[in-house]
Amino acid sequence: MSDNSPLVRFEQIQKSYDGETLVVKNLNLDVATGEFLTMLGPSGSGKTTCLMMLAGFEPATHGEIFLKDQPINRVPPHKRGIGMVFQNYALFPHMTVAENLSFPLEVRKMDKEERETRVKRALDMVQLGAFGDRRPAQLSGGQAQRVAVARALVFDPDLVLMDEPLGALDKNLREQMQYEIKHIHENLGVTVVYVTHDQSEALTMSNRIAVFNDGVIQQLAPPADLYERPENAFVANFIGENNRLLGKVVSRDGDQCQVEIENGGMIIANPIACGENGSRTTLSLRPERVTVNPVAGSQPNIFSAQVEELIYLGDHIRTRVTVCGHDDFIVKIPNSSEHASLHVGDDITVGWNIEDCRALDPSD
Repeated sequence: MSDNSPLVRFEQIQKSYDGETLVVKNLNLDVATGEFLTMLGPSGSGKTTCLMMLAGFEPATHGEIFLKDQPINRVPPHKRGIGMVFQNYALFPHMTVAENLSFPLEVRKMDKEERETRVKRALDMVQLGAFGDRRPAQLSGGQAQRVAVARALVFDPDLVLMDEPLGALDKNLREQMQYEIKHIHENLGVTVVYVTHDQSEALTMSNRIAVFNDGVIQQLAPPADLYERPENAFVANFIGENNRLLGKVVSRDGDQCQVEIENGGMIIANPIACGENGSRTTLSLRPERVTVNPVAGSQPNIFSAQVEELIYLGDHIRTRVTVCGHDDFIVKIPNSSEHASLHVGDDITVGWNIEDCRALDPSD
């Protein structure tokens, strides 16, 4: 494999379970060596199927998957040399933690001394050095998940696949494990392909995220690009909270367009994926990009609004307002802001900049 070759390459991959409906459609995707790539999407979007084909548990209907420039479609799972971490941990209950970690090394016929060295190193890596003699039933959920991660890494694989590995953990533990897995990846430089439907998890951990829907990658980009610069309405709505305003393009001029929204009001937006004059579009605007009571003339889009609901969330106030006939418009007001003392029923103004309001494809 040359230095510039991807570690993993999906080439024209299709997958159908019934011979008619494609759950993965013409997938072309490269995963770089050392990358943490997350496949993100709703249930049924094709992301887990892609992971299962890469692992060897599902055959591709069409196309070829390459690992280190070698085609692997006909290579059985146990000969691909890939580490796997599942949501249910899949630890052997009759074995100790150390024996669970030693098992993949025994399969590879490593001698006892090498196995013991690697098991100790892997347990230390996940901060469970003193847990080698315990059985899986004696572990908490978070400890069991750490053991599963250690077992996937113990034989130094080039590639580790993780399928919703934190889905069974509570919120605090899940967030803690996100950072631990991220740090392990950074320290080892191992390539990780991770599957989740949790967008905050994907944003936290990934170098790049592939957003799936209906068997197709909608956008492939680093986390900040996905959040700040969604290329279509699906990505804008799936990644983070988003205000959607439906309307019609009235005029276009370079990097600006005027959109008349359905319930009244003319908005100047950034034309990203909208059509020509007269075409329908969806405006996408992040709640934290909206200014409350801006100085007159300071922003190109300023509208009257009324406060409908205030929800205190610690670091910010989630404020629902009616603006331009829409009563589900969300504004996130920092708790330190002078506007944090608003009340339901208050008349205010809201404003935003052109570059923060993206005119995308029409969505239902």
